[in-house]
Formats: sequence, C-alpha cells, structure tokens
Amino acid sequence: MYLIQNAQIWSPEPLGIVDILVAGGRVAAMGPNLDVRLPGLRTVDLQGAVLTPGLIDQHVHVAGAGGKRGFSSLTGEISMDEFMAVGSTTVVGLLGTDGATRSIEALYAKVQGLNEQGMTAHMFTGYYGMDPKYITGSIQGDMVFIQPVLGCKIAISDIRSSYPTATELMRRVREVVVGGMVSGKKGILHVHLGGAASQMDVLFEMLDHFEAPIKHLSPTHVARTESLFTQAIEFALRGGSIDITTGASKYTEPHWAALRALEAGVNPDLITFSTDGHAGLDRKDDSGQVIGTRPAPIAANLHAFQSLVREGSVKPDVALKPVTSSPARNLGLSHKGRIEVGADADFCLFDAEWNLGAVMARGSWNYQNQSICAFAL
Repeated sequence: MYLIQNAQIWSPEPLGIVDILVAGGRVAAMGPNLDVRLPGLRTVDLQGAVLTPGLIDQHVHVAGAGGKRGFSSLTGEISMDEFMAVGSTTVVGLLGTDGATRSIEALYAKVQGLNEQGMTAHMFTGYYGMDPKYITGSIQGDMVFIQPVLGCKIAISDIRSSYPTATELMRRVREVVVGGMVSGKKGILHVHLGGAASQMDVLFEMLDHFEAPIKHLSPTHVARTESLFTQAIEFALRGGSIDITTGASKYTEPHWAALRALEAGVNPDLITFSTDGHAGLDRKDDSGQVIGTRPAPIAANLHAFQSLVREGSVKPDVALKPVTSSPARNLGLSHKGRIEVGADADFCLFDAEWNLGAVMARGSWNYQNQSICAFAL
C-alpha cells in the first residue's frame, strides 16, 4: 500500500499535482494533499515528477515468433523484467505465422505466467490462418471460458494468410461479438494486414455490404506501406481504430504516421501503437543480404511516444493516447489506460525530458533508474 505524493499527473489528460493512494493494486483515492494514516502505508514523494498510466502493448509475441527462415529464425519468450524496463504494464500476446511449432496452449501458459508475476497479460486466440487454433475448439468458447482471451487474430492480404472472404470474416466477427456478450468482454477481431495489393479491401466490403460493427474490427500493421496507410486513415475517419506498428512493418517512423493521421482529422482515441515485439525480423549486411534474424524490439512503443513529444511537438496528453487510453478503449479494458479512482495502479514515472525512471504494475514498483528517481522505493 502506497501514498504517492506530489505527482504531476497526465491521465493522459493533465491533472496537475496530485496525491494518489494505492491499495489492493488499484487507485483507491486521489486528490491534493491527501491525509492518510494506515498501518503498513509507505509514502513516496515524487517531488513533482511526471506520472502517467502504464503503457499498453496490444500486439506482442510474448511466447516468441519468427520461423520464416527455418528453425534457427525462431525468436524467444519475453520476460516480465523486459516489459517493465520499457514501461509496458499491460500486454496482449498472440501467435504469428507459425501454427505448427507454436501452440495456442503454450501462449496461454506464458500469458498466465506473466499475470502470476504481477503484470497484466491478455491474449488473442487463433493465428494467421483460417484453420482453427483454439483451446476449446471455437473462438466463442475460448472467449467465454478462458479469462485472458479478448478475441481472435486473423490475417488478410498476405501470402501467409488464408485469403478469407468477407463472409468468412463476418462469421468470426459474430463469434467475437457473441463471445464478448456472454463473457462481459468487448470482443475484438484483430486483423493482420500484409503487403498484398488487396490491402484493406475485404474490411471495407464488410462495412459496406454486411454492415459489420466497426468497433469490433482492429486492423494492425496499418502503416506497412504509404498506400495502405491512406486506406487506414479512411477506415479511421469512418470510426474504426487503427494500430500502427512501432517495431516493424512501417513505411515511415511511427510517430510521423500518427502525425499524418492526426492532421487528416483522425480522432486520437482511434490511433494505437503496438510493437509486434519478438516478431522475427531479417538481419542484413551492408549489401542487403540476409545474414540472420533479430527480434522486433519491445521498446518501440516507448520510443514512439517519446518521439511524438520530442520531435512531433505533440502535447503529452495526445502523445500518450496511442500507448494508454486508446488501446484500453480498443480492447475494452475499463480499468486500464488512465489514472483515476478504481483503475489499476499501473504507472510510468518520467523526468522532465520524458526519460523513463520507474514503473508500477498492479500496485508494485518493478523498475527503477536511480539517475532519474529522486526517491527511494
């Protein structure tokens, strides 16, 4: 239990200097000059340092991925300590191309391991293909009976996808919607976008001819190419959330893509970042020849947010949204992405230059940079 004093709060909206009482892993009270006296209470004076919600990474290969260049190109698991070091307190794990050496059961085990360690981890069932990769045998069953499952992943416009039709995708939308109704979750069809010429055409067909509920569609890798991103902006202007990959699959730096969307009139609540962390990326020599594989960096969300503030001159409340409140909204996580009474106590502490100093996940401090933190945990 902590009383955090004199925190400069960005929730992501600016709240000024506020005290926060953390109890039971959640924000129990907030206000100026809180007077709290409880047994076992630890007091931390932040002396005006910046406190934001913990970062959310809604597309990350927590159990590893890769494999497109043979068994040696498979990437490894990601530890909780690695997530804490980059400010990610909530993650959504998923499978990638490979549904043979990677199993949905192993993904579930890794997700639950991260939850047991003290952070928050969810998952999408399914993978690139249309063939079922579910624990219970169906998307709806996984959502209803398996708590961490928020929806299903599928791939389109990619040679590694099954090239599903709009009708086939609508059947999966039906499963995530009904599964969400029964389980009390929002329900998301998380759609990998490849580099094929068909781009987002099938999603627009779903909207135009089937009246698909756009809030349940979550396309990712939308800034893979400039022409694809043009379609993504149109999708967002129609009310859909768009996910810009920060660690891979990008035609430009993620913060510049976000700026382009904002300048086009896209609501910042509809722009999210995710890292695609530990996807298998090619390593190339100076001549462009592939010489190995490297994992996509999980620090990319933090860096994209910092770049929006530092290089894009975007106000912190807007720059924070793609990594806090916007993914929480997209995923239907009501206790995440904001600092408010009743929310989970997930915080990132920054100095005045937006360098990360410490991270709290579900009420426990997990990472500290002594050169930034002017207090003892």
